Amino acid sequence: MNRRRLPLSQLRAFEAAARHRSFKRAAEELAVTPAAVSHQIRELEALLGVTLFERRTRQVVATAAAEVLYPVLRQGFDAFAETLDALRERSSSESVTLSCTPAFASQWLLPRLADFHAQYPDIDLRIHASEAPLDLGRGMSLAIRYGMGPYPEHEAVELAHDDFVLVASPSLCLARVEDLKAVRHIVFDWYCPTLGLPSWAHWCQAAGCALTDLGPSLSFSDESHAVQAAIAGQGVALLSQTLVRAELERGVLHVPFGPRLPGLRYHLLMSREQAGHAELKRVAAWLKGAFAQEPNRKNDVVNA
Repeated sequence: MNRRRLPLSQLRAFEAAARHRSFKRAAEELAVTPAAVSHQIRELEALLGVTLFERRTRQVVATAAAEVLYPVLRQGFDAFAETLDALRERSSSESVTLSCTPAFASQWLLPRLADFHAQYPDIDLRIHASEAPLDLGRGMSLAIRYGMGPYPEHEAVELAHDDFVLVASPSLCLARVEDLKAVRHIVFDWYCPTLGLPSWAHWCQAAGCALTDLGPSLSFSDESHAVQAAIAGQGVALLSQTLVRAELERGVLHVPFGPRLPGLRYHLLMSREQAGHAELKRVAAWLKGAFAQEPNRKNDVVNA
Protein backbone atom coordinates (compact mmCIF):
# COMPACT_ATOMS: atom_id res chain seq x y z
CA MET A 1 0.00 0.00 0.00
CA ASN A 2 1.27 3.48 -0.90
CA ARG A 3 2.49 5.34 2.23
CA ARG A 4 0.51 8.40 1.28
CA ARG A 5 -2.66 6.31 1.47
CA LEU A 6 -2.00 4.70 4.84
CA PRO A 7 -5.19 4.99 6.95
CA LEU A 8 -3.39 6.31 10.03
CA SER A 9 -6.43 7.34 12.08
CA GLN A 10 -8.09 3.97 11.43
CA LEU A 11 -4.92 2.10 12.33
CA ARG A 12 -4.61 4.10 15.54
CA ALA A 13 -8.20 3.29 16.48
CA PHE A 14 -7.62 -0.40 15.76
CA GLU A 15 -4.38 -0.51 17.80
CA ALA A 16 -6.10 1.04 20.83
CA ALA A 17 -9.11 -1.26 20.54
CA ALA A 18 -6.93 -4.36 20.16
CA ARG A 19 -4.76 -3.34 23.12
CA HIS A 20 -7.71 -2.66 25.41
CA ARG A 21 -9.92 -5.40 23.94
CA SER A 22 -12.65 -2.77 24.16
CA PHE A 23 -14.08 -0.11 21.84
CA LYS A 24 -15.21 1.90 24.90
CA ARG A 25 -11.75 2.04 26.50
CA ALA A 26 -10.15 2.82 23.16
CA ALA A 27 -12.59 5.69 22.74
CA GLU A 28 -11.73 7.06 26.17
CA GLU A 29 -8.01 6.99 25.33
CA LEU A 30 -8.55 8.69 21.97
CA ALA A 31 -11.11 11.19 23.31
CA VAL A 32 -13.78 10.12 20.82
CA THR A 33 -17.00 8.15 21.07
CA PRO A 34 -17.17 4.33 20.91
CA ALA A 35 -19.28 4.74 17.77
CA ALA A 36 -16.43 6.68 16.15
CA VAL A 37 -13.96 3.92 17.00
CA SER A 38 -16.31 1.29 15.62
CA HIS A 39 -16.78 3.31 12.41
CA GLN A 40 -13.02 3.72 11.87
CA ILE A 41 -12.43 0.00 12.40
CA ARG A 42 -15.19 -0.87 9.90
CA GLU A 43 -13.50 1.44 7.39
CA LEU A 44 -10.21 -0.38 7.97
CA GLU A 45 -11.90 -3.77 7.60
CA ALA A 46 -13.46 -2.64 4.32
CA LEU A 47 -10.12 -1.36 3.05
CA LEU A 48 -8.28 -4.60 3.97
CA GLY A 49 -11.13 -6.94 3.04
CA VAL A 50 -10.90 -8.83 6.34
CA THR A 51 -12.78 -8.91 9.65
CA LEU A 52 -10.71 -7.68 12.56
CA PHE A 53 -13.15 -8.10 15.45
CA GLU A 54 -16.10 -10.30 16.27
CA ARG A 55 -18.75 -8.03 17.80
CA ARG A 56 -20.42 -9.73 20.73
CA THR A 57 -22.67 -8.40 23.48
CA ARG A 58 -20.52 -6.09 25.65
CA GLN A 59 -17.38 -7.64 24.18
CA VAL A 60 -15.21 -7.59 21.06
CA VAL A 61 -12.90 -10.49 20.18
CA ALA A 62 -9.87 -10.08 17.95
CA THR A 63 -9.76 -12.33 14.87
CA ALA A 64 -6.71 -14.11 13.50
CA ALA A 65 -6.13 -11.21 11.09
CA ALA A 66 -6.17 -8.78 14.01
CA GLU A 67 -3.62 -10.88 15.89
CA VAL A 68 -1.29 -10.57 12.89
CA LEU A 69 -1.76 -6.82 12.49
CA TYR A 70 -1.74 -5.75 16.14
CA PRO A 71 1.89 -6.53 17.17
CA VAL A 72 3.22 -4.74 14.09
CA LEU A 73 1.25 -1.60 14.94
CA ARG A 74 2.09 -1.81 18.63
CA GLN A 75 5.82 -1.91 17.89
CA GLY A 76 5.46 0.93 15.41
CA PHE A 77 3.52 3.22 17.74
CA ASP A 78 5.89 2.41 20.63
CA ALA A 79 8.83 3.37 18.42
CA PHE A 80 7.08 6.62 17.46
CA ALA A 81 6.49 7.47 21.13
CA GLU A 82 10.08 6.68 22.18
CA THR A 83 11.54 8.75 19.36
CA LEU A 84 9.27 11.72 20.07
CA ASP A 85 10.11 11.59 23.78
CA ALA A 86 13.81 11.51 22.98
CA LEU A 87 13.48 14.51 20.69
CA ARG A 88 11.47 16.39 23.32
CA GLU A 89 14.08 15.68 26.00
CA ARG A 90 16.85 16.73 23.64
CA SER A 91 15.06 19.97 22.85
CA SER A 92 14.47 20.79 26.54
CA SER A 93 18.06 19.90 27.42
CA GLU A 94 19.37 22.56 25.03
CA SER A 95 17.71 25.38 26.96
CA VAL A 96 17.44 26.48 30.58
CA THR A 97 14.14 27.64 32.04
CA LEU A 98 14.21 30.22 34.85
CA SER A 99 11.01 30.52 36.87
CA CYS A 100 10.21 33.72 38.77
CA THR A 101 7.34 36.06 39.49
CA PRO A 102 6.32 38.61 36.81
CA ALA A 103 7.44 41.48 39.08
CA PHE A 104 10.89 39.98 39.59
CA ALA A 105 11.22 39.32 35.87
CA SER A 106 10.34 42.89 34.84
CA GLN A 107 12.03 44.78 37.69
CA TRP A 108 15.20 42.81 38.40
CA LEU A 109 15.87 40.24 35.69
CA LEU A 110 15.11 41.96 32.38
CA PRO A 111 17.48 44.91 32.92
CA ARG A 112 20.31 42.40 33.52
CA LEU A 113 19.68 40.02 30.62
CA ALA A 114 22.01 41.86 28.27
CA ASP A 115 24.86 41.07 30.67
CA PHE A 116 23.81 37.41 30.78
CA HIS A 117 23.71 37.12 26.98
CA ALA A 118 27.11 38.79 26.72
CA GLN A 119 28.63 36.28 29.15
CA TYR A 120 26.79 33.18 27.89
CA PRO A 121 25.82 33.68 24.24
CA ASP A 122 25.55 29.92 23.72
CA ILE A 123 22.85 29.29 26.36
CA ASP A 124 19.19 29.46 25.36
CA LEU A 125 17.35 30.96 28.34
CA ARG A 126 13.58 30.74 28.73
CA ILE A 127 11.92 32.97 31.33
CA HIS A 128 8.87 31.42 33.01
CA ALA A 129 7.33 34.58 34.49
CA SER A 130 4.37 33.37 36.51
CA GLU A 131 3.12 33.29 40.06
CA ALA A 132 2.35 29.60 39.54
CA PRO A 133 5.35 27.47 40.61
CA LEU A 134 7.19 25.51 37.94
CA ASP A 135 7.81 21.77 38.29
CA LEU A 136 11.60 21.74 38.62
CA GLY A 137 11.72 17.99 38.07
CA ARG A 138 11.06 18.34 34.33
CA GLY A 139 13.78 19.60 32.02
CA MET A 140 16.61 21.90 33.00
CA SER A 141 14.97 24.45 35.27
CA LEU A 142 15.87 26.96 37.95
CA ALA A 143 13.57 29.02 40.15
CA ILE A 144 13.87 32.22 42.14
CA ARG A 145 11.71 31.89 45.24
CA TYR A 146 10.89 34.53 47.83
CA GLY A 147 10.38 33.25 51.35
CA MET A 148 12.12 31.98 54.46
CA GLY A 149 12.77 28.41 53.36
CA PRO A 150 13.89 25.77 53.94
CA TYR A 151 13.35 23.86 50.68
CA PRO A 152 14.43 20.32 51.56
CA GLU A 153 13.19 18.82 48.30
CA HIS A 154 15.53 21.01 46.21
CA GLU A 155 19.07 22.24 46.01
CA ALA A 156 18.70 25.74 47.51
CA VAL A 157 21.09 28.68 47.68
CA GLU A 158 20.24 31.84 49.60
CA LEU A 159 20.86 34.84 47.34
CA ALA A 160 19.90 37.86 49.44
CA HIS A 161 17.88 39.31 52.29
CA ASP A 162 15.33 41.95 51.39
CA ASP A 163 13.94 45.11 52.98
CA PHE A 164 10.76 47.09 52.34
CA VAL A 165 10.62 50.88 52.35
CA LEU A 166 8.15 53.62 51.53
CA VAL A 167 8.96 54.97 48.06
CA ALA A 168 7.51 57.84 46.08
CA SER A 169 8.22 60.05 43.10
CA PRO A 170 10.28 63.11 44.08
CA SER A 171 7.62 65.17 42.29
CA LEU A 172 5.27 64.60 45.23
CA CYS A 173 7.59 66.61 47.50
CA LEU A 174 6.90 64.52 50.60
CA ALA A 175 8.84 65.54 53.70
CA ARG A 176 6.98 64.13 56.72
CA VAL A 177 4.32 61.63 57.71
CA GLU A 178 1.65 64.35 57.77
CA ASP A 179 2.09 64.77 53.99
CA LEU A 180 0.82 61.24 53.37
CA LYS A 181 -2.78 62.29 54.00
CA ALA A 182 -2.77 64.22 50.72
CA VAL A 183 -1.67 61.33 48.51
CA ARG A 184 -2.90 57.81 47.85
CA HIS A 185 -1.17 54.82 49.36
CA ILE A 186 -0.68 52.05 46.80
CA VAL A 187 -1.47 48.43 47.59
CA PHE A 188 -1.33 45.28 45.48
CA ASP A 189 -2.31 41.63 45.78
CA TRP A 190 0.45 39.37 47.04
CA TYR A 191 0.68 36.18 44.99
CA CYS A 192 1.08 34.29 48.28
CA PRO A 193 -0.75 36.08 51.12
CA THR A 194 0.58 33.62 53.71
CA LEU A 195 4.21 34.72 53.30
CA GLY A 196 3.82 37.26 56.10
CA LEU A 197 5.26 40.18 54.14
CA PRO A 198 5.30 43.74 55.52
CA SER A 199 2.04 45.65 55.19
CA TRP A 200 1.01 49.28 55.56
CA ALA A 201 -0.17 48.41 59.06
CA HIS A 202 3.37 47.23 59.93
CA TRP A 203 4.90 50.37 58.41
CA CYS A 204 2.55 52.68 60.33
CA GLN A 205 3.29 50.89 63.58
CA ALA A 206 7.05 51.22 62.99
CA ALA A 207 6.67 54.87 61.93
CA GLY A 208 4.59 55.75 65.01
CA CYS A 209 1.46 56.70 63.09
CA ALA A 210 -1.94 55.15 62.34
CA LEU A 211 -3.52 53.79 59.16
CA THR A 212 -5.93 56.70 59.36
CA ASP A 213 -2.96 59.02 58.78
CA LEU A 214 -2.69 57.67 55.23
CA GLY A 215 -4.64 58.97 52.27
CA PRO A 216 -7.10 56.89 50.24
CA SER A 217 -5.81 53.70 48.64
CA LEU A 218 -5.05 52.76 45.05
CA SER A 219 -5.10 49.00 44.48
CA PHE A 220 -3.52 46.78 41.83
CA SER A 221 -3.59 43.06 41.17
CA ASP A 222 0.03 43.10 39.99
CA GLU A 223 3.13 44.32 41.81
CA SER A 224 4.75 45.68 38.63
CA HIS A 225 1.80 48.00 38.06
CA ALA A 226 2.18 49.30 41.60
CA VAL A 227 5.81 50.16 40.86
CA GLN A 228 4.88 52.02 37.67
CA ALA A 229 2.11 53.92 39.47
CA ALA A 230 4.59 55.07 42.14
CA ILE A 231 7.02 56.23 39.44
CA ALA A 232 4.20 58.15 37.77
CA GLY A 233 3.47 60.00 41.02
CA GLN A 234 0.11 58.34 41.58
CA GLY A 235 0.85 57.70 45.25
CA VAL A 236 3.30 56.18 47.72
CA ALA A 237 4.11 52.48 47.75
CA LEU A 238 5.63 50.04 50.21
CA LEU A 239 8.05 48.08 48.00
CA SER A 240 10.99 45.71 48.01
CA GLN A 241 14.29 47.54 47.73
CA THR A 242 15.60 44.70 45.59
CA LEU A 243 12.95 45.28 42.97
CA VAL A 244 13.15 49.08 42.84
CA ARG A 245 16.89 49.56 43.38
CA ALA A 246 17.43 50.71 39.80
CA GLU A 247 14.61 53.26 40.10
CA LEU A 248 16.08 54.55 43.37
CA GLU A 249 19.52 54.89 41.79
CA ARG A 250 18.06 56.74 38.76
CA GLY A 251 16.17 59.09 41.05
CA VAL A 252 12.71 58.38 39.61
CA LEU A 253 11.81 57.04 43.05
CA HIS A 254 13.19 57.95 46.46
CA VAL A 255 12.60 57.13 50.11
CA PRO A 256 11.50 60.44 51.66
CA PHE A 257 11.31 59.18 55.25
CA GLY A 258 10.17 56.30 57.36
CA PRO A 259 11.47 52.99 58.71
CA ARG A 260 13.00 50.12 56.83
CA LEU A 261 11.05 46.88 57.34
CA PRO A 262 12.74 43.49 57.08
CA GLY A 263 11.33 41.37 54.27
CA LEU A 264 12.13 37.78 53.34
CA ARG A 265 14.94 36.06 51.46
CA TYR A 266 15.55 35.29 47.82
CA HIS A 267 16.57 31.70 47.13
CA LEU A 268 17.76 29.97 43.99
CA LEU A 269 16.28 26.48 43.64
CA MET A 270 16.94 23.54 41.34
CA SER A 271 16.09 19.86 41.48
CA ARG A 272 18.74 17.62 43.01
CA GLU A 273 18.66 15.38 39.93
CA GLN A 274 19.47 18.26 37.57
CA ALA A 275 21.97 20.10 39.78
CA GLY A 276 25.00 18.69 37.98
CA HIS A 277 24.12 19.93 34.48
CA ALA A 278 26.73 22.33 33.13
CA GLU A 279 24.23 24.82 31.67
CA LEU A 280 22.29 25.02 34.94
CA LYS A 281 25.48 25.58 36.90
CA ARG A 282 26.50 28.42 34.57
CA VAL A 283 23.14 30.18 34.83
CA ALA A 284 23.15 29.67 38.60
CA ALA A 285 26.66 31.13 38.83
CA TRP A 286 25.56 34.20 36.87
CA LEU A 287 22.54 34.73 39.14
CA LYS A 288 24.65 34.41 42.27
CA GLY A 289 27.19 36.85 40.87
CA ALA A 290 24.50 39.36 39.91
CA PHE A 291 23.01 39.27 43.41
CA ALA A 292 26.47 39.55 44.95
CA GLN A 293 26.95 42.86 43.11
CA GLU A 294 23.93 44.33 44.89
CA PRO A 295 24.98 47.03 47.42
CA ASN A 296 24.84 46.19 51.10
CA ARG A 297 21.34 47.25 52.14
CA LYS A 298 22.45 48.10 55.66
CA ASN A 299 24.68 50.79 54.21
CA ASP A 300 22.02 52.24 51.90
CA VAL A 301 21.03 55.84 52.40
CA VAL A 302 17.27 55.63 52.18
CA ASN A 303 16.36 59.17 53.14
CA ALA A 304 16.46 61.73 50.36
